[in-house]
Amino acid sequence: MYPYQPQRSQQHQPRSFVPGPGGGFPGGPGGFPPPPPPGGGGPGQIGAPQSPPPSFVPPMPAATAFAVDPGSIRRCMFRNVYIWQTNGDQYWMFLTHVGRRSIAGFRWFGVGSAGFWLYFGLDLNRISQFTCF
Repeated sequence: MYPYQPQRSQQHQPRSFVPGPGGGFPGGPGGFPPPPPPGGGGPGQIGAPQSPPPSFVPPMPAATAFAVDPGSIRRCMFRNVYIWQTNGDQYWMFLTHVGRRSIAGFRWFGVGSAGFWLYFGLDLNRISQFTCF
């Protein structure tokens, strides 16, 4: 038997990632949606919140699940959500999208009213706990 030699057109060609019209991160369908245009876009589209999140850190919920279910975090859509990640990061987020395996919205970078909202996406398996307000 002869060893398989792929033709030039079949060989792996390195590619860089460029989000397509579906937006998101690599991995195809189910990725994060594209960020909204500045100012929130047109009617019916949600942009970044106009005010900072609450100025306190809520207590971490006592119950710990093995994984965050999309249905459980979906009730936090268009609300301030405090996220505790499995790596120890914690922050406020304004949730605008819940997918099967990911969430997206605006993450608060700063302290108190000195900060800014930035569009952000996160895999659900990276969330340890969350609570919404």
